Amino acid sequence: MKVWLLLGLLLVHEALENVTGQHLPKNKRPKEPGENRIKPTNKKVKPKIPKIKDRDSADSTPKTQSIMMQVLDKGRFQKPAATLSLLAGQSVELRCKGSRIGWSYPAYLDTFKDSRISVKQNERYGQLTLVNSTSADTGEFSCWGQLCSGYICRKDEAKTGSTYIFFTEKGELFVPSPSYFDVVYLNPDRQAVVPCRVTVLSAKVTLHREFPAKEIPANGTDIVYDMKRGFVYLQPHSEHQGVVYCRAEAGGRSQISIKYQLLYVAGGPPSTTILASSNKVKSGDDVSVLCTVLGEPDVEVEFTWIFPGQKDERPVTIQDTWRLIHRGLGHTTRLSQSVITVEDFETIDAGYYICTAQNLQGQTTVATTVEFS
Repeated sequence: MKVWLLLGLLLVHEALENVTGQHLPKNKRPKEPGENRIKPTNKKVKPKIPKIKDRDSADSTPKTQSIMMQVLDKGRFQKPAATLSLLAGQSVELRCKGSRIGWSYPAYLDTFKDSRISVKQNERYGQLTLVNSTSADTGEFSCWGQLCSGYICRKDEAKTGSTYIFFTEKGELFVPSPSYFDVVYLNPDRQAVVPCRVTVLSAKVTLHREFPAKEIPANGTDIVYDMKRGFVYLQPHSEHQGVVYCRAEAGGRSQISIKYQLLYVAGGPPSTTILASSNKVKSGDDVSVLCTVLGEPDVEVEFTWIFPGQKDERPVTIQDTWRLIHRGLGHTTRLSQSVITVEDFETIDAGYYICTAQNLQGQTTVATTVEFS
């Protein structure tokens, strides 16, 4: 029996050699079915690293998503352009997507508690509506999403929307001002703006000095024009002081803006003016001389006088006052005044009336003459 088994094994061995053409190694056993037949190797293989596509640095920061829509007639919507031109009298409805929306709009509408504007928060969007628009409403309308934790909210910079709207009104090239005269403070450490904004996008605007009369070029170095702000003094200095105004031209029409008093206030003495009720006074009449300082709201001013009858102890009345003037668009001016009054004018009262105004930065002296008539 054992002989037959050995014979059978030899026959199988020969058959395998005939099929493969190879001799089976004597020191290795035949592999069982399912065993790995790959010969192990010691060859070093460099691992392949998957390529990563280059990305712009901007991709790593969240992109700003415009959330503002303008509501048109018949329930249509469109994303508003950066600037819009509408006729005064038209209504405007803006919506911004989000459950908590903040809004910003021209300060004119806030200052006078205007009932023409309404802001509402709905479940899925914020809504701003302006009716019976006027040229004074020209300005930036913007919104933003709010990220809130309890009662504390912060602006979501990735979800904002804005548009600047020109409300064109016949006869009004400039955005109307609540006053006929305004003050612009010139500080060397920050920009100053002459806010003569227009209501017509295509208007050509120039800046002019009242005295000596000349056009002030917006050369892009010292002064630039921004249609949303006005003429911007990039680096104000004392030589820019004076009275200026703007001129606009559009569609064959031209218009002059209000006048602006430019005051240089950085570390300097007060800007002072003096004016007599009359420079020629008859005997027995009364005369008053007014000394005025326009300055920043928190700068106090003290006045002193020298007058002709002072050495003779001539009785006079001196009254100092000051008040804050709110100009309606976030501008506040401190008006400081001193008035010297002389009753029953005599020859000894004729001469120079000298006013000195002083603040912490220095003093300014001005004078005027009152003659005996």
